[in-house]
Amino acid sequence: MSAAVAPAPTVLHRVPASHPRGSWPADEFAAARRAEGVEAEVVMDLRSDDFLVIVRAVRS
Repeated sequence: MSAAVAPAPTVLHRVPASHPRGSWPADEFAAARRAEGVEAEVVMDLRSDDFLVIVRAVRS
C-alpha cells in the first residue's frame, strides 16, 4: 500500500495585498495561466500579506 503525497505548491506570481486593484492582478495572471492549460489558483498568504498565484505540483 502506498501513502498519498500531498501536493507541494509552487508560487508563480505574487501581488501585495495593498495593491490599488486588490487581488485583480493576481486573478488576471491566474486566468491567463489557466487559458494556457496550467491549473493556477489565487491564495492569500497572511504572513507576507500577499496574494499568491500558485500551482500544485505532485512531489516524486
